[in-house]
Amino acid sequence: MSVAGGHRIGEFARRVGVTPELLRAWEQRYGLLRPVRTPGGFRLYGEEDAERVARMRRGLDEGLSAAEAARAALETPPSADHLLDDARARLMSAIEAYDEAAVQAALDDGLAAFGLEAFVRNLILPTLTAVGRGWEQGSVEISQEHFASNLIRGRLLSLARLWGRGSGPLALLACAPGEQHDTTLLAFGLILRSYGWRILFLGADTPLSTLQDAARTTAPAVIVLVTFDTALVEAEGTALRRLARIAPLFLGGPGASPALTGHLRIRRLNGDLIEAAHEVAKMTNE
Repeated sequence: MSVAGGHRIGEFARRVGVTPELLRAWEQRYGLLRPVRTPGGFRLYGEEDAERVARMRRGLDEGLSAAEAARAALETPPSADHLLDDARARLMSAIEAYDEAAVQAALDDGLAAFGLEAFVRNLILPTLTAVGRGWEQGSVEISQEHFASNLIRGRLLSLARLWGRGSGPLALLACAPGEQHDTTLLAFGLILRSYGWRILFLGADTPLSTLQDAARTTAPAVIVLVTFDTALVEAEGTALRRLARIAPLFLGGPGASPALTGHLRIRRLNGDLIEAAHEVAKMTNE
């Protein structure tokens, strides 16, 4: 369960990659975590706690003792905006130079420094947007766009390994027929997975008949379909209504206009990827 941006210890532990037992020890011994209490007495952990945990882990990886790493983690860090600006500039520079090792190092450091959600929201998505805009404006070569997209997609896929395991609700994710770009849907799935959901990912260019078969076989809690083409969705209205009868159907992407989803009586995902994942995740708390 999450309330006002905070997370219970089990969910928070999954998000930061540290066991609840170790988190409690760090909180009690070093004051590393500063949870707030709900009126019902639940302790909730937020993004600042996640950032301190990331700094603690970084210090341990660098060979500091637990006490030293905790002291370093509790020090006031450099401006988050400054760190993100540097990370984005470093990643773009590596992309422009076709330097795979530097791209991978920038991704490694970004994930460790910011945690999954900020890594996706503030590094991955802005970089992909900047590369795409640069290609449209002629400042980025199509080869650089492909280079960046393939490496970033590969990193997200590596983070998605075994994301279908567990006992949480199942989300079935796919891109509409003809849609080849599935990187943002991968990122959405990773954020949803951090809430304990299981993910079945069908990826790009998925025929609606195949999606329907998969939904009938797996009985997902939700189906998420991404499209960039409003006309295609309009033409498949009957098939989409059938899908929505199997499980709650969410439509996202630039092709999912409010007028269209309202006409089809299909739920529309918020345009912001992270908020969209939060919206779907809340279904387990309602």
